Amino acid sequence: MLLSLTVHEWAHAWTAWRLGDDTAKMLGRVSLNPIDHIDPVGTLLLPLMGVPFGWAKPVPINPVRFRPNVNMAMGVLLTAAAGPISNLCLAAVSWIMLLGLHDPVTLVGHPLAVHDAACRLLESLVLINIVLACFNLLPIPPLDGSRIVDALVPDSMRPYWNSFSALGPLLLAAVILLPVLAGFSLVSWPIHWANSLLRSIR
Repeated sequence: MLLSLTVHEWAHAWTAWRLGDDTAKMLGRVSLNPIDHIDPVGTLLLPLMGVPFGWAKPVPINPVRFRPNVNMAMGVLLTAAAGPISNLCLAAVSWIMLLGLHDPVTLVGHPLAVHDAACRLLESLVLINIVLACFNLLPIPPLDGSRIVDALVPDSMRPYWNSFSALGPLLLAAVILLPVLAGFSLVSWPIHWANSLLRSIR
């Protein structure tokens, strides 16, 4: 979880910096050092308690600092999308490495315990990153999906979107509590998909 959240926040910061906004860079957030992104509760406490989600310190961006040739709405969209995309990339790399570890040639000469530990780590990375990407793409403030929608919503729909956004904290709490109260999770299908990918190479 720590690695996945670090890559996620780094991707936000790096994308904003490449688009001309150096706000995150000046704060040391264009970094793959987990310490630079840690939130004491979301990054450390909840995962250690076994809670299957978490968060890191949000990356600050200032759209007015984007380069003149970068449309501000598109810049915000790209910066927001970079986080989930980075998690999907990390999941893909982990899955490819798993394929390699299940190759009979790779198994030769490697202790079974080390091989099993590496497989468990990579399986966790596939599952965590797919779920993290899909969860963050939900169009609920302050998740990344809401910033993507905000950049795309037409002016005629803006008042309705603003009204919906005002309910963001309540909607996010409902999404988190749904598995507990109703036994239903909005990320159940990504979990099923990730497990299907993992079963295909076991």
